Amino acid sequence: MMRIKVTLLFVFFLLSVGVNAKDVVVTKNIGMELARDIANEAVMACRKSGYSVSAVVVDRHGLLRAALRDDSAARFTLEIAQRKANMTVMAWTDSGVFRDARRDIQQELNHIDGLIVMEGGIKITAAGYNIGAIAVSGALGGEKDAACAKKALEKLNERIEFSIE
Repeated sequence: MMRIKVTLLFVFFLLSVGVNAKDVVVTKNIGMELARDIANEAVMACRKSGYSVSAVVVDRHGLLRAALRDDSAARFTLEIAQRKANMTVMAWTDSGVFRDARRDIQQELNHIDGLIVMEGGIKITAAGYNIGAIAVSGALGGEKDAACAKKALEKLNERIEFSIE
């Protein structure tokens, strides 16, 4: 009888280990060095076009990974860029695409702390995984902000794609 109880306890333990293993989630996320380099490339791309901007990179959870403000960029551009990046992560689409598709809820979303529905946020994907977002603010129009972010992603494309093991 004791042997049956021990065997049943052992089986129960093995079954519970299998169930609990699903409680641990492993995600792919952008690292600090890559985030820093993407933000820097975006600021430099806008600088070459004559704009002083801020660039912010957030991870897949909307947590700040890198933020750079060019010397002459207004201080508010940092906050705007971060809110655009958060919007991109929330929607998992570029912020300009989301803005155009959901103008019906734009005002409501703009009242949520940390979000703003404006063009200039671009999602960052690597090997099919959404790993973060970059947003730029200060280039005299969202389309110009987005263009600088896209130039940074294009320049670092190979590094981004091979960042996932």
